[in-house]
Amino acid sequence: MSVHSSMQPYIDAWTQSIEAISELVTPLVDGEWNRRTPCPGWSVRDVVSHVIGGECEALGDPRPIHTLPRDLYHVTDEPSRYTEVQVDVRRHHTGPEMTSELEYTIIRRARQLRNERRAPDHVISHPLLGRMTLEQYLRTRVFDIWAHEQDLRQSLDRPGNIDSPAAHIARDIMLERLPKVVAKDAGAPPKSAVVFDVSGPLEFLRTVRVDEEGRGTLTSSPSLGPLVTLTTDWESYSRLACGRVRPRRVAELVKVDGDADLAGRILANFSVTP
Repeated sequence: MSVHSSMQPYIDAWTQSIEAISELVTPLVDGEWNRRTPCPGWSVRDVVSHVIGGECEALGDPRPIHTLPRDLYHVTDEPSRYTEVQVDVRRHHTGPEMTSELEYTIIRRARQLRNERRAPDHVISHPLLGRMTLEQYLRTRVFDIWAHEQDLRQSLDRPGNIDSPAAHIARDIMLERLPKVVAKDAGAPPKSAVVFDVSGPLEFLRTVRVDEEGRGTLTSSPSLGPLVTLTTDWESYSRLACGRVRPRRVAELVKVDGDADLAGRILANFSVTP
């Protein structure tokens, strides 16, 4: 058990999701490690490398000293270069090397989380995420781990955990970022409302209301006259929000009622992956 009870739900969700990843990849044969995943430019090996690297950084391990090749098309800016180092440094590792490092990293990180003495509101600084509390950082790690668990499940055709505790945390983080998507990124007009009606294992109805000054707020109450209503299933919603699929690829799974132009702008800016 964690020293801080408020962090225990996040630790439990993290544990289930990262152990699920370990169970998925432990039996893989060599060729399966090279399968493409929905994460642009990344194979199964690359996704697992990213998971290992993220947890090693959470542990405070030194970053690898490594120069990236120049032909990685998906590496387009400094954040992606930063992230790619932990991935590329492991690209020639064998399956057994990957699984043993993952298992060892999970053991070390679980021990750290059990013995964490810093308060949940202790502020840390991350090179990509900026300043946030320890609790916020752990929530973000849960979101990241769950999203990559789903990448692996889709690539390996092993569906599951779409409504796990980590999925609920990921959903909450996605929803927290919706007001910015609608009001700022998509430019919904003042005094308008946009409704998201999502069905499936994680069913919810949420409304983003834009006030007179253009600020968006999220509510669980329906709107009588929304400018746009987007209706879809939870899996399509999560894949869009994680940037794993382009809107046109799931157009038949997303029903749009109302202002089509605004709906298009919302979907174009829907990815909220950290």
